[in-house]
Amino acid sequence: MKLLELVVQSMAVVEIKNLTMQWGNLAVLKNISLTMHPGERIAIIGPSGCGKSTILRLIAGLLMPTSGSLQLFGYSQYYLRLDQSNPPDVRLVFQNPALLGSLTVEENVGFLLKRTGRFQPKEIHDRVMYSLSQVGLYDVANKYPGQLSGGMQKRVSFARALINDSNQDEQNMPLLLFDEPTAGLDPVACTRIEDLITKTTTVAKGCSIVVSHVKSTIERSASRVLMLYGGKFQWDGTIEEFKKTQNPFISQFRTGSLQGPMQPSEH
Repeated sequence: MKLLELVVQSMAVVEIKNLTMQWGNLAVLKNISLTMHPGERIAIIGPSGCGKSTILRLIAGLLMPTSGSLQLFGYSQYYLRLDQSNPPDVRLVFQNPALLGSLTVEENVGFLLKRTGRFQPKEIHDRVMYSLSQVGLYDVANKYPGQLSGGMQKRVSFARALINDSNQDEQNMPLLLFDEPTAGLDPVACTRIEDLITKTTTVAKGCSIVVSHVKSTIERSASRVLMLYGGKFQWDGTIEEFKKTQNPFISQFRTGSLQGPMQPSEH
């Protein structure tokens, strides 16, 4: 194995140290730390309003922490990210598909490739059509988001997330962030999206962080689980450990019990 490949594999994709996020007097996150390694698929779980989506927005560069440090791919993050230059490839799939209504599906999926100005129209078209085929959408390229069902719009957002740029170095590993990707969907639609999360991560040759409270999504799309509550990570383990542990936070989450450490008055 080449030395460069060994360095890439050993470098943390995400390195959060003693990070605090505060809104006025309310500390949403309190000195949390997290290290994510190449190839990991992480699920961050916890009750509504506990700060899960805030973590994704911090990693995506949409928010800046009140204190602490955040490194992505070895780069220290100390400013809001307005582009994909440093680090090169972090992709956030919102709970809402966040498609531009005035653009066709093809234009939405190929938007960033067109913006770079490095690709000919035919090459962009081919890449877009490949990405759409990967999520099972073969004939919607010329439609507008408003002409699609909610589930189809969600799949278009996944196609946008997995589209690749062959001009990037082979060592670049996209970090895919999914915010409540199966919220409000029926069980069959959930299964389709859960399979897409794993497939999207594999096709993009990257790693992923999923924020979710849906049990099937956690178990089907993650290899590691972190429980967030009270502004801190209360538990961290593999998906197999998640299924078996008697940790009171995880037990209450799995069963939906009203009895346990997570109470409405505390978050």
